[in-house]
Amino acid sequence: MTSTDAVTRTALVTGASSGLGADIARELAADHRLLLGGRDASQLGALAAELPGAEQWRVDLTSATAVAEATARIDRLDVLVHSAGICELGSVDESDAGQWRRTFEANVFAVVELTRALLPALRAAGGHVVLINSGAGLRANPGWGSYAASKFALRAFGDALRQEEPGLRVTSVHPGRIDTPMQRAIVASEGATYNPRRFLAPATVARAVGNAVRTPADAHPTEIVLRPTGR
Repeated sequence: MTSTDAVTRTALVTGASSGLGADIARELAADHRLLLGGRDASQLGALAAELPGAEQWRVDLTSATAVAEATARIDRLDVLVHSAGICELGSVDESDAGQWRRTFEANVFAVVELTRALLPALRAAGGHVVLINSGAGLRANPGWGSYAASKFALRAFGDALRQEEPGLRVTSVHPGRIDTPMQRAIVASEGATYNPRRFLAPATVARAVGNAVRTPADAHPTEIVLRPTGR
């Protein structure tokens, strides 16, 4: 997949099927050719139909073979947004090794492998890697051990990548809790009543991502922290 138009920038957004990833894709659609990463064909298809020129990019990110095959067709990439991830709650006593493995596989190992596979394409474009992290990547709370540990690891990965690849920009985004389907599932597991006003709107976080991506080249937005105001 070769970008021959020097004006058109290409962005790959993982987790674009729904929630924050879909809103990030909408935010970048105005000035980027989009590759929509995700597994749900119907949701990706609907989003692709909404965003002219966008393409579905259905890849199992936990399969190194699938990632290698899919990325081999991309020789230039301006923006890579890692928005896919999972969250399983439980105390250290309650969470078994399987939960920790699943969480790190989705939130860390898949991110690392996809980034590694796309480094030549990112270098060719002088590209930008955006890591959707979390407030849990800055502090750990009871019951959030495996998730927070994966996000701390993701932050360390971004810090290392930023220093190792000076030709790229690497931004870690640490939003507070966001009004998404995943959040509804988390609140249900907590046994609480869902109130969307308590959380950030996905479009707000997506706009912050868009602002980072569009920051002029003389600046490097390394870290963004967002907290909900309840308004």
